[in-house]
Amino acid sequence: MTLVAIIDPQFEDFPDIESEVAGGAAEFRVLRPGQDPVSPADLAGVDAIINCRSRHKLPGDLIRALDPSVRIVTQAGVGFNHIDIAACAERGIPVCNTPDYGTAEVADHAIGLMLSLVRGIPTYDGQLASDGAAWNTAGLPLPPVRRLRGLVFGVVGLGRIGLATALRAKAFGLDVHFHDPYLPAGAELSVGFTRHATLDSLLGVADVLTLHCPLTEDTDRRIRAETLARMKSDSILINTSRGGVVDLDAVGQALADNQICAAALDVLPVEPPNRDHPLLAAWIARAPEIRGRLVITPHAAFYSPESIRDMRRLSMTAVWDYLTEGRLRACVNGHQLAMAAHPEGVPA
Repeated sequence: MTLVAIIDPQFEDFPDIESEVAGGAAEFRVLRPGQDPVSPADLAGVDAIINCRSRHKLPGDLIRALDPSVRIVTQAGVGFNHIDIAACAERGIPVCNTPDYGTAEVADHAIGLMLSLVRGIPTYDGQLASDGAAWNTAGLPLPPVRRLRGLVFGVVGLGRIGLATALRAKAFGLDVHFHDPYLPAGAELSVGFTRHATLDSLLGVADVLTLHCPLTEDTDRRIRAETLARMKSDSILINTSRGGVVDLDAVGQALADNQICAAALDVLPVEPPNRDHPLLAAWIARAPEIRGRLVITPHAAFYSPESIRDMRRLSMTAVWDYLTEGRLRACVNGHQLAMAAHPEGVPA
């Protein structure tokens, strides 16, 4: 019987959804390593691997040590920069992800983070919980609080989630602008948004900047000191993409220097975060200088009970379609597989 390893799943019981996808024809080895890495011995004899969290890396040395039985790796999620997809290709192993889950949740969360800041919701709540005398406007204004309608909403990456977020922002009356060098010319005409050829151009006009790009060599710390210096001093930064896209030190300095007004971060470069980091320590202490200007959530933008069920079903579907029909769904290393099969050049 087919054996599927599931690494660190976001469920506690038997993998019933996965079993249903396989029609009961698969067995499962559920691994719960906590913060520890998995080993080749943990994966011995499996036919497929479903990796459920980005904190569990599948590096090249692990991939090269896998048994020949492993035929596919699937990430139960969107990001896959923690998997050595080239090493998988060298072994002839396709890597798939599940890009079509959680889109609504992440878009809703990004908008929710914006609303939290521009309406001061968590700050008001915290003040009232700690001080009954805070039931007044004496402590206002909070710097991020303003009228939404008419603000420029800047989107970096107009893919599935970026587009869903932009459409929600448009419904709130914001003027949507975006930068995405990978969209074909004219894509902006179908949605009525303003396109910027460069990120710098977008930074100069955005009142709210929301990030919806993958973590790659090009986007690693794309939002850093030089980038933040080009943003408007009353602008708001939102990141629900990948933590490594943003330089956390630079964000802390930009807030301290009032180069930007506020930030909302669902993802951080190191997760769980180092609570001794200067910005996080100031946030924990509710330091006056960042009062009402920083919101942090625990990489939870994707989450709802419905999205978890979708993620489990879709990741197992990718595995089962390939094992039973040879059909690949959302393969992210197709080019590397082709190059590994034809090192002299992919046939035309």
